[in-house]
Amino acid sequence: QVQLVESGGGLVQPGGSLRLSCRSSGGISTDDTMGWYRKEQRELVATITGDLDTGILRTKYRDSVKGRFTISRDIPKNTVYLEMNSLRPEDTAVYYCTLTQGGNEYWGQGAQVTVSS
Repeated sequence: QVQLVESGGGLVQPGGSLRLSCRSSGGISTDDTMGWYRKEQRELVATITGDLDTGILRTKYRDSVKGRFTISRDIPKNTVYLEMNSLRPEDTAVYYCTLTQGGNEYWGQGAQVTVSS
């Protein structure tokens, strides 16, 4: 059973930055899709996947976070990251890491991000 463990949440002032990390207990393949979902807004904010043949990565972002959030991953470390800049109070949420692998979907336990002065 694959487990996803998130870290990096916390309290930050508006305009600040945070980086979330999510490590999978299993291996990650180039063509697996990983993403970040935030509960309160009920939206998938970012995903990353790759082409197994070419290795080309594709990322997608919700309009509300474009230009502020960056998703990336380190396959040897089985880890996906979400770099969040210019944070706003409306970004406050529990952020869940997701992994779609071999037709199965896995979720992390969630990381609280609070943006407040």
